[in-house]
Amino acid sequence: MATRKTSTPPAGSSTDAAAQFQEAVSQTLQGAAERLQSLNLTGAAANLMENGRKDIEALVEANKRSYQGLQTVVQRQTEMLRSSITQWQETVSGMQGQDISANLSKLDEMGRSAFQQALNDMRELAEVAAKSQSEAFDIVRQRIQDNVEQAAKLLQPGGPKK
Repeated sequence: MATRKTSTPPAGSSTDAAAQFQEAVSQTLQGAAERLQSLNLTGAAANLMENGRKDIEALVEANKRSYQGLQTVVQRQTEMLRSSITQWQETVSGMQGQDISANLSKLDEMGRSAFQQALNDMRELAEVAAKSQSEAFDIVRQRIQDNVEQAAKLLQPGGPKK
């Protein structure tokens, strides 16, 4: 089918490498957050360290959401491809021993149906990807907003207020 070019990556592929990389980054960032949390600081330094810890936690969470969205897209693409292959196999097996014009009519209808399904599938995958990226962006946006609010408090006369 010419409208889809997806396949299940073989074991040891770049998808596995991406998962391993994502896990390593996540563990590194979580370890850094834990180390920051264990430091004994007071006053402004403590506030800065707490802010840094929250930034790292937000990045870890945004990274997780983004990666989960990517996994969902890949899984859904695989399901769509399997479904498409099954439909084609069923149609072709049902064509054996039938009139050529009936077979051509079936192929024509299946081609139209496959094209419409491909458009629907692309729309669905785009929505899934957009949703996960939006969630990741919202996490980072919220941290930026928190940082701006904290900076504004620090700049007020009299210093930060708790």
